[in-house]
Amino acid sequence: MNDTIPFSRGERWLRALAGETATSAPVRYADAALGDEPARFIAVVPDPDNRFPRARDNVVGLEQGWRVAQAVRQTMDADAHSAKRRPIVAIVDVKSQAYGYREEMLGIHLACAAAVDAYASARLAGHPIVALIVGPAMSGAFLAHGYQADRILALDAPGTMVHAMGKEAAARVTRRCVEALDALGETITPMSYSLTGGFAKLGLLDRLIEDIDADAPTGTQIARVRAALVEAVASAREGSRELARRLDSDTARATRAASIDVRNRLAMQWDAV
Repeated sequence: MNDTIPFSRGERWLRALAGETATSAPVRYADAALGDEPARFIAVVPDPDNRFPRARDNVVGLEQGWRVAQAVRQTMDADAHSAKRRPIVAIVDVKSQAYGYREEMLGIHLACAAAVDAYASARLAGHPIVALIVGPAMSGAFLAHGYQADRILALDAPGTMVHAMGKEAAARVTRRCVEALDALGETITPMSYSLTGGFAKLGLLDRLIEDIDADAPTGTQIARVRAALVEAVASAREGSRELARRLDSDTARATRAASIDVRNRLAMQWDAV
């Protein structure tokens, strides 16, 4: 990316945690030390010259999905015969899927599924997967890049959020104004655009890292984030490689009781067949 173009948060944090990278947009990745071991860091970044007009921002489109999958699979192949698989850190700053006619016709669902499958396969193969949310984590973009992680961390900073769609789009769909949508989020947890008021209360967020300048972090702040990543990797290695733990926390049992009950009932019916 041209240095005259401001870095996105995703690229800024990739550089802060892993240094310079020779890989090109729209998916940049680098191998660097994390604690006392090597790790792969992956970020989706803006690509102003992308041949798909709707995929020029930090979104997940056709090329982004396949290239994320490639970056993950390369790590798996390199560590296939290693006793200890290296961690993979998904630096999440993705505004949306790249919605467009060409994307739909050429199979954006397959590209995103390839990224999801790569992350899930790496996790099950023993690679600790940690997602670090430094900006928006929206829609199918987050499902493809970050949601399959063993542990999900987020910066408690303006501009970080997890949701199915942007606030203005959600307001149009629900036929409400943005202010009414915010009020709704205070009583209906999944509708909240606040990390602390929404995503964290669903039992999906493992750690909220406070007092970090997401756009211009100091060296001390970067060190704190790095330490949190090291701790998350150690926790992932000690725990199950499955994601069922997201339903086991006290927070999830309180806010997702109905979902847990539905899953249990479906499991009983499935096992009874």
